[in-house]
Amino acid sequence: MTATKQRSPVAQPKSQTPTASLRIYNTLSRSKETLVPVHPGRVGIYLCGPTVYDRAHIGHMVGPVIFDCIKRYLVYSGYEVTWVVNITDVDDKLIRKAAERGISMMEVAEENIADYHQNLAALGVDQIDHFPRATETMDEIIRFIATLIERGFAYESEGDVYFDVTKDPDYGKLSNRSAESGQGEGGEMAARKRSPGDFALWKSAKPGEPLWESPWGAGRPGWHIECSAMSRKLLGETFDVHGGGLDLVFPHHENEIAQSQCCHGKPMAKYWMHNGLLRAGTASGKVGGRSEREQRPDDNSNTDVAGADGAAGADDAIRGKMSRSKGAGGLADLIGRQGGERIRFFLLRTHYRSTVVFSEEAIEEAAVGLETFYRLFKRYERITGESFYDMQDVPATRAAGEINPGASDLLSEVAQLRAKFVAAMDDDFNTGGAIGELFELVRALNRYCDEHELESPARTSAKVEPFVRGMKTVAELGATLGLFRQPPAGGDSSDAQLADSLMNLVIQLRAAARANKDFTTADKIREALDDRDIVLEDRAGGTEWSGGGQEVVDGIMSLLIDLRAAARASKDFATADRIRDGLTAAGVALEDRAGGTDWSVASS
Repeated sequence: MTATKQRSPVAQPKSQTPTASLRIYNTLSRSKETLVPVHPGRVGIYLCGPTVYDRAHIGHMVGPVIFDCIKRYLVYSGYEVTWVVNITDVDDKLIRKAAERGISMMEVAEENIADYHQNLAALGVDQIDHFPRATETMDEIIRFIATLIERGFAYESEGDVYFDVTKDPDYGKLSNRSAESGQGEGGEMAARKRSPGDFALWKSAKPGEPLWESPWGAGRPGWHIECSAMSRKLLGETFDVHGGGLDLVFPHHENEIAQSQCCHGKPMAKYWMHNGLLRAGTASGKVGGRSEREQRPDDNSNTDVAGADGAAGADDAIRGKMSRSKGAGGLADLIGRQGGERIRFFLLRTHYRSTVVFSEEAIEEAAVGLETFYRLFKRYERITGESFYDMQDVPATRAAGEINPGASDLLSEVAQLRAKFVAAMDDDFNTGGAIGELFELVRALNRYCDEHELESPARTSAKVEPFVRGMKTVAELGATLGLFRQPPAGGDSSDAQLADSLMNLVIQLRAAARANKDFTTADKIREALDDRDIVLEDRAGGTEWSGGGQEVVDGIMSLLIDLRAAARASKDFATADRIRDGLTAAGVALEDRAGGTDWSVASS
């Protein structure tokens, strides 16, 4: 196989005119709006990042994967994009975790920031431009608070500083809540506030806590103020897109708007985008289905603020949120089992505003869909002798990717499917619809290969050229989603080798059954493989297989044990012995017991 390398990250455009057709669902207006940047041709994005008191879990990856895709598509569409993701590295949770472990708060933060970055990289999130930290933005935070006090929107109380929500007539416009419905901080801080909904901008230091000097005494910032200060520093007083999870609409984003608008006298962000949350579940469904997303948003609704009171929908979704306390965790282990591209594909295959019902079974279902693409990539390599991942001259912008089909029916179809992909992405970054068009593109290319016998030695370059151009479109569109940039990781190499050995034995058994006209056994093998999501492809040079998911070895072994039992029952001892000998050669030992047959892998 040709050596491969990772396809280059998306580069910022140099001369393409940005598209004017993009629409974004804005939580603030509860409608889709045409993207009109603050500065023509340039888009600033701020996404709320993690509080790094513990290791990352899968929920922490939802927003970054979505917005990584959004930035890629905006760049592809001709925009210059600056994307900021903050790191909260001073917080009550961090302080408590440091005390529990007997180390400094900064040691806790650094450890978990490294883990966060590693997981982002594994999922292909590499488009973030800035990772500002709260502890590195103290001067800006203090100046921001001082301005709010000077303008009468905040007040000092016993070393704390609070934002006075009653001074902001627009407070609650994002979440459709009144100022009176907010609670702010409770406990001893409640007694120092003018009204219950006021929230802390600065907290006076307690003994043993990290602290910074300020005009109001030693202390540290409240949670909400850091994002207002960081976004102003890196993107300006008004920028284009502010993103985050549904659970941040209130109070965090509501309070950000209040702080920034009152400080600057102008809007903080033009478009507020909120992704659906992750909910633990066992539901799964075929690719293109809807079972792992609880609902599909439309033009008139959004999962964040749905409901007659403007908050019920958000509250319902947040109650079901998958968080560390509800079992989320082990992200590095999950990536090790499933691979980053599977998880990314799972998160992108339907609309970002819907709630995601998460389970490993659902990721396995997504993996079956990915195998459709991987089989086409292998086919491309057989036809051209080159790796799909080394393909040259892949269009990097939507202008460069335009197709002149000429007399080619295939390229006419490719151009139409590409247009549908672009239309889906222009419509509020509908990655689910876009991926559906990618599947249609794969079907068209496979059909062309079959009709023109491109895997035959008699193929002509004239027939191959349209196929290669269509494959460049697959690479082009996949890159906007951050997919198909490098060959998929094989997971545990020993498991992969064992699965390959076992499947070779299954393929040999099926070939022998067909040669002996034992079509019952041959069909049984194929049906059993179908049930385990393992796909066989019979070709002139032999039979290839793909799929099977995480439990592929267990599934193949179950099939082989069933086949051996059936052979012994029919007194076909030659086949039974062939299975045992093949397993022995693969390093698998069988042990027949009264209740069935057990198997184990011999230790090396």
